[in-house]
Amino acid sequence: MSTHQAVHVESAGAALKLVDVETTSPPRDHVRLAVSACGICGTDRAFVSGGFPNLTWPLTPGHEIAGTIAELGPGVDNYAVGDRVAVGWFGGHCGKCVPCRKGDFINCRNIQVPSWQYPGGYAESVTIPANALARIPDGLSLAEAAPMGCAGVTTYHALRETRAVPGDRVAILGIGGLGHLGVQFARAMGFETIAIARGADKAEDAHALGAHHYIDSTANDVGKAMRGLGGASVVLGAVGSATAMAETVGGLLPRGELIAIGISAEPLSISPTQLIMAGLSVTGHASGTARDIEETMQFAVLSGVRTRIQERPLDQAAEAYAAMDQGRARYRMVLTV
Repeated sequence: MSTHQAVHVESAGAALKLVDVETTSPPRDHVRLAVSACGICGTDRAFVSGGFPNLTWPLTPGHEIAGTIAELGPGVDNYAVGDRVAVGWFGGHCGKCVPCRKGDFINCRNIQVPSWQYPGGYAESVTIPANALARIPDGLSLAEAAPMGCAGVTTYHALRETRAVPGDRVAILGIGGLGHLGVQFARAMGFETIAIARGADKAEDAHALGAHHYIDSTANDVGKAMRGLGGASVVLGAVGSATAMAETVGGLLPRGELIAIGISAEPLSISPTQLIMAGLSVTGHASGTARDIEETMQFAVLSGVRTRIQERPLDQAAEAYAAMDQGRARYRMVLTV
């Protein structure tokens, strides 16, 4: 029996442990990847803690996966063994539900998410639906490509779907795993970029990432500070705080957009008056499809946008996860195999 190593979480809140598991051949329309790298996303907390419904234990986390195809399942004829591919939050769609029939694959009613519907990428090997694969361009290493499957596509795709045009002011709320990419993408897309974060110590990083302006949310009324810069057409809310997102609304220009990508269960306190009087809109944005991931990586190669990563070997998964969980990552922990 062939085996590979994978991280197991035995039950909600349990420790991350490296174990040997059986390696099986992929079923129809799937491929087996030899994992080279897997990013550690903040959303992994919700998996490890049992925060999503219908989880199967033991659970292997990880939905920012990059590797090479090791084995093809029956029916897969558009990929070859050795191809470099990435997989993100979007881990496959059914092709049969109404959203899929409309081409809205990211909202598939039966969407497959690595670590939720099947074991994730904190492992040496993972089996993935072929329709979830994104080809990695030559200009990205596998470790650089892994976070593009979630953090990268979420920020880039959210920004390009706004009404903002080059020259408009766009604010990125939060400089973390998502926000540090959001600042880079906003600058590369031609926006006058405002970075908003907690503490004066983040200013240097914000400017190094490409921000034209920095607002310390602990020392300023954020909406007032944004208005002092002329206001913003878009705020990309890349923090897990509904309160922090709501504080930016006063700095939006008429017909401005607040795009929420940071996960939070707390209510977003925005009054209808605020929305109506300035014609504002609030939108939730969830990641992107395999093709969106490919386009994100292609833009990153063209523009020079890169995830700032800290690599750790798979056998240090627990320590790397703790660095993310405790806010010590600068800015993405990536497990390498």
